[in-house]
Amino acid sequence: MRVCRSLAAVAASLMLAVAGCAEEAGPLFADAGGREISCMQHQLEPPGSRYTDPERINTAELLTVLRYYTAHGTKGYCDGTGPTDADRAWARLYVEQGADRSNVAPLLDGR
Repeated sequence: MRVCRSLAAVAASLMLAVAGCAEEAGPLFADAGGREISCMQHQLEPPGSRYTDPERINTAELLTVLRYYTAHGTKGYCDGTGPTDADRAWARLYVEQGADRSNVAPLLDGR
């Protein structure tokens, strides 16, 4: 009985640690499910370490950002407002990866 409680405690600790690691990695980029869109939605948070830390980068997740802004980066936001600080941070990440700045110029220039 004591061993089962100990194992349960260890399992609970591991689950919390894994959840903490995922949380620390930051948000996933909201890419509209990869579908064609006529306007963009704002990103709620700037990119976290899953996109910025070479030890944690997931190539597939990063490619999602690159594809999205290549296809949609010059479109306006659905709510008619300009980019937020979080939106600009994602656009900077796009350019830092070597992508064409002109695809996100409206975001970086504040339009």
